[in-house]
Amino acid sequence: MMAENDVKAQIQAEMRAAFPVVEGRLSRFYAMQEYHLGWRNEDLTPAIADPGKLIRPQLVLLACTAAGGDPQQALPLAAGIQLLHDFSLIHDDIEDDSAMRRGRRTLWHIWGLAHGINAGDAMFVIAHLAIHRLADVGVPAERVLAILRRFDEVILRICEGQYLDLSFEGDLSITPDDYLTMIGGKTAALIAGAAELGARVAGAPEATVTALAEFGRALGLGFQIEDDILGIWGAPERTGKPFAADLYRRKVSLPIVHALTHSPDRERLAELYRRPTLDDAAVTEVLAILDHAGSRAYCAAIANEHHQAAFTALAAVQSPTPAAVAARERLHALTQSLIGRQA
Repeated sequence: MMAENDVKAQIQAEMRAAFPVVEGRLSRFYAMQEYHLGWRNEDLTPAIADPGKLIRPQLVLLACTAAGGDPQQALPLAAGIQLLHDFSLIHDDIEDDSAMRRGRRTLWHIWGLAHGINAGDAMFVIAHLAIHRLADVGVPAERVLAILRRFDEVILRICEGQYLDLSFEGDLSITPDDYLTMIGGKTAALIAGAAELGARVAGAPEATVTALAEFGRALGLGFQIEDDILGIWGAPERTGKPFAADLYRRKVSLPIVHALTHSPDRERLAELYRRPTLDDAAVTEVLAILDHAGSRAYCAAIANEHHQAAFTALAAVQSPTPAAVAARERLHALTQSLIGRQA
């Protein structure tokens, strides 16, 4: 099995291959998108940037292998999944009015709202073009069509989750179930889709496809809840974010939702969260309310439930070859590494 850095390089190469070759005035349009991907600096000169963990496309390749397929055939899908994720971040930055991402100015903040929307729309299309390349590596046409249809269904789930997220802003009456439904679309749908579609590239039996989809969904839910914990209690030197960053932003994440539902101090918490900004003293008070409500322990327990569900689903995957068994073991190890993660 290839080293992780080699896999990342192949994914990035496949992403680049999905972009059209253009000259003249249009080259700047695609260079702006490449800036967002970390391939260019702000002046649009070439850049070498760490692509990050690339968890979603790596899930595609591992799921395809675990289901008995050839991961090389799944590379176009892996590229499409990552491009879809990156497209969503362009629009997220606009919707959240975010000026910075990964320590760099956001695309729309540099070139304006109209260019940001248009660049995001283009990357959405390029993600689809990447998946069309499955036909070029021997995936049967009817299978490619089924994958594209399922891919679009996943995108719709992500949009539904984003709608719920936007509609929840300032709403302090949402329940933990409401919140889990929202992240089931916004975060978990794409991770579930990556695992499911990787298995579909392999032409796996439907039971294997379903098991990997369930694995991905559980993994995605656990991943987001761990993220919510880090957004409040994560160590800045590990997360790269200020301590309690989500509280200063008054983000209504799962710990806050839990406390608003269960804390005897819920009215005081709601009062604090209705303020336009939270200073250090208010954040310290919110932390005390969360501690008294046991919100961190609650979230850790819920995340663990989803991680265990991921292990259970993964155990049901029928892996027919030694390479498939090894890939399934890597998926198990990945899930294990995310439990109680620090960054």
